[in-house]
Amino acid sequence: MNMLLKSAIAAAVFAVPSIAAASTWEIDSAHSSAKFTVKHMMITNVAGEFGSVTGTVNLDDKDPSKTTITASVDTTTINTNQAKRDAHLKSPDFFDVEKYPAMTFKSKSVKADGKDKFKVTGDLTLHGVTKPVTLDVESSSTEIKDPWGGTRRGASATTKLNRKDFGLTWNQALEAGGVAVSDEVNVMIDLSLVKKDAAPAAAAPAKK
Repeated sequence: MNMLLKSAIAAAVFAVPSIAAASTWEIDSAHSSAKFTVKHMMITNVAGEFGSVTGTVNLDDKDPSKTTITASVDTTTINTNQAKRDAHLKSPDFFDVEKYPAMTFKSKSVKADGKDKFKVTGDLTLHGVTKPVTLDVESSSTEIKDPWGGTRRGASATTKLNRKDFGLTWNQALEAGGVAVSDEVNVMIDLSLVKKDAAPAAAAPAKK
């Protein structure tokens, strides 16, 4: 009996770190961003960003392969600091935001790629097209308390996309050669994550 009791206690002790390593985090849209740059007229980079990024990260620090990520970007919030260009980007020539008001990402695999670095592969749905993409992610394990009593940590990600893969094919030939907009798009994502509190334990039933 003593051996069984000791084994049960040992199992419980070793199980605690595994439970503690798993946590759920919400993307704080007010302090997160999805930015991009694209070559314009073959000579300069034009930058833009989306004003709303939401989603959830189910994080497992002990076994990153068990981590899952879902995110959504509101395409109607695109901003390149030029109203006429933004209107064109929202039109059917590009994002067609009335028909496709969001792009989404759902992770399929997470692999460690060095200290605090990961390769995150998943499905990106944009403009009605779903394609696999891989993000290069840096995520610090450091947690901080914010002034409002929440627990936060941060992550950043980069990738490159070919916009034609997602049906964004509009372009214009230049007289000197080349095109107005490059096919390759550089993507940079910065996330502020807020830890979601665990559900409170159910109250014990009242004694009769």
